[in-house]
Amino acid sequence: MEVHADPASLGRPLLRSGPAGRPTGTAVTIGAYDGVHLGHQAVLRELRTLAAARGLPTVVLTFDRHPASVVRPESAPRLLTDLDQKLELLAAVGDVDHAVILHFDEARSQEEAADFVADVLVGALGARLVVVGEDFHFGRGRRGNVELLRNLGTTLGFEVVGLALQTGPGIAAPVSSTAVRRALTRGAVDEAAIYLGRPHEVRGTVVRGDRRGGSLLGFPTANVAVAPEILLPADGIYAGWFVRPDGERRAAALSVGRRPTFTPDAETSVLEAYLLDFDGDLYGEAAKVQFVRRLRDETRFDSVDELVAQMKADVEATRDVLASSAFGHAAGTAFGHAAGTAFGHAAGTAFGHAAGTAFGHAAGTAFGHAAGTA
Repeated sequence: MEVHADPASLGRPLLRSGPAGRPTGTAVTIGAYDGVHLGHQAVLRELRTLAAARGLPTVVLTFDRHPASVVRPESAPRLLTDLDQKLELLAAVGDVDHAVILHFDEARSQEEAADFVADVLVGALGARLVVVGEDFHFGRGRRGNVELLRNLGTTLGFEVVGLALQTGPGIAAPVSSTAVRRALTRGAVDEAAIYLGRPHEVRGTVVRGDRRGGSLLGFPTANVAVAPEILLPADGIYAGWFVRPDGERRAAALSVGRRPTFTPDAETSVLEAYLLDFDGDLYGEAAKVQFVRRLRDETRFDSVDELVAQMKADVEATRDVLASSAFGHAAGTAFGHAAGTAFGHAAGTAFGHAAGTAFGHAAGTAFGHAAGTA
């Protein structure tokens, strides 16, 4: 998958020189693609199928930030993925030839839908086919929709396919980024993983904390600093995986919370990971933390001994969850391959992929609450 920062850098060369015997132009899908969940993956598979029949390259047109952060910053959702992570996931699906990153600012938010279609979709990208979800809206005031696209396509020379929101085995509601966020806000990381086709993963850097975990509690934890715009699951203790820069994956007990035993007045939650059977220095490392299953709520303990006893129980629970979960076994499976299969099967397979990662993530959470630092 090739990545382009300027729409014009993709569309115009393709318009000038298509493969012999095939029409020039592109097959395009548009959207924030936050999380690259199973619904997104279904759109991408359909895009690939339709594009192949027409001899067109596939293009995902997405944004350098969530449009809501510009249009309504006071209520913009926290993100499931940052830009780099989103691009990695799009590439892993395997159905995308080009990803185009459109800068979204105040001026872009005021652009009329028809102007966006004429200038960007047709003028820059040379769209001959546009595939989106049936609930897709765009342009100033979200006035653009699938019906408008079809009307414009008739005069500007492109087809439009609007796809229904996806559901499937084990999926209670239509798959959407909003549904994933709602599940994570409740701490239902297993439900979120079904929608995503893999466990929820956050990324950050291991930073220094109070060092209470190792010196006082005997459970040294890695404090992972996650960007504030990224969505963490609800406060609590989780089992998951911690992935190091070289790809090494460690089972982990994870804690997301404010460590009420030691800092009851804390205003922000902290992510901590206790890596099982690990002894080493993680400071400064980039970390990927994947959440497999919620173990319990965050709790304030009356004594350090009570906290340590619970942490030991959390570690054993983490071992049991990861050992018995098909998700842990499937962790090494390519996400794109899992995502491309039937919803129920994909969710289980990709889940393992996330679960392995989440292990470390869970450890930090479970023990961060008790340990306080790395």
